[in-house]
Amino acid sequence: MNAVTAANVERAVKTDAADVADDALLDPLQHAAFNYFLKAYNPRNGLVADTTREGAPCSIAVIGFALSAYPVGVERGWMARSDAVQRTLVTLRFLMASDQSGSACATGHRGFYFHFLDMESGTRVWHSEVSLIDTGFLMAGVLTAATYFDADTPEETELRALADALYRRVDWRWAQRDSGAVTHGWKPECGFLNYGWEGYSEAILLYVLGLGSPTHALTDKSFSAWTMTYQWENLYGHDFLVAGPLFIHQFSHAWIDFRGIRDAFMREKDCDYFENSRRATYVQREYAMRNPGSFAGYGADCWGLSAGDGPQAVARSIAGRQQSFYGYAARGVPYGPDDGTLCASATLSSLVFAPELVLPALRALKARSGADDTRFIRASGFNPTVTEAGANGWVAPGEFGLDQGILVLMIENHRSGLLWKLGRANPYLRAGLRRAGFKGGWL
Repeated sequence: MNAVTAANVERAVKTDAADVADDALLDPLQHAAFNYFLKAYNPRNGLVADTTREGAPCSIAVIGFALSAYPVGVERGWMARSDAVQRTLVTLRFLMASDQSGSACATGHRGFYFHFLDMESGTRVWHSEVSLIDTGFLMAGVLTAATYFDADTPEETELRALADALYRRVDWRWAQRDSGAVTHGWKPECGFLNYGWEGYSEAILLYVLGLGSPTHALTDKSFSAWTMTYQWENLYGHDFLVAGPLFIHQFSHAWIDFRGIRDAFMREKDCDYFENSRRATYVQREYAMRNPGSFAGYGADCWGLSAGDGPQAVARSIAGRQQSFYGYAARGVPYGPDDGTLCASATLSSLVFAPELVLPALRALKARSGADDTRFIRASGFNPTVTEAGANGWVAPGEFGLDQGILVLMIENHRSGLLWKLGRANPYLRAGLRRAGFKGGWL
């Protein structure tokens, strides 16, 4: 064996060993996150709770993550295919038969669903809105299930028919304003909400789904009207679309593989949305290293501001200013809000974009949490500045479905690309991307 060949073999062995070590680190975390959907599931109607906290309602977005997580469970051997099919069928049957009248005690309207539902009755709670984006996450899960469960059996045939009917029933055009942008939602008491999906956000999935509909599609101008409201900036040497919370740069990417495909906006910037999220990940880490708020714990291996739970502790003086704490909030970089609360699950969900940053952070968090306890890493937030709460500072109690869902999906995309493969195979997503002007790459 010559020297060059020997060097190549040595590099391959080292790479394989590193992959095995990374897999051993990720597998228990992903499995623990997946288990959320087993314990938060109501077998009578297929609804999934928003959190593990007592009395929590169902979140329709969390249902979408659950429907997407079941195929991962099957592939990983954590769930039998037959069990996943039955769980999915229970959910889809309920959604199809649910009250779509739009009344104050209904389940949805025009194919959309109220944001929060009672776990038993499946009717609206908390005076919540018919939510466009959360219905989008739900439909992403519905289409994922339809693509994955492709066997020629009565159960899987029914599953695909229900999924197709649910997606076709959504009246996306009804929720589009004359300007082209899509509204945030609707309430039976007051009609459409006054604000719409404008400015770069996780709503890229919403627009793609709405454009791909064969029945009630958004108009062609909707996507360009949305991208006209983008904010492209240079931060810490990175040119990218600014959106403060980390989840914004992740959620749509759970289902859509944006690598190498570009719309008109990204062609002009010589970029794509995947690369944009990679740059956003670097900006998040740089912000934590600079730590302008002088919070405890921030650094190269401890970063990640996103939407999540936070402490409601007593305000205190930090670096000469009076610092308050915000409870549940969407924290962001670099313009805030920031009260020293980080979200490790959001950090880990950037794995596909920058594993060279995320894996060292994960190892540091693992060392901090100790033993085999994954709850600290999967928590909705932790705040090292609130030291009176314990050794790791304040840590959010319970588990949140959105955090567990994005962990399952993004870790799986890093490990196998499963959700991306299913998204690429779905004709509605492909049609929506093309109508939005995406070209190149796998399209």
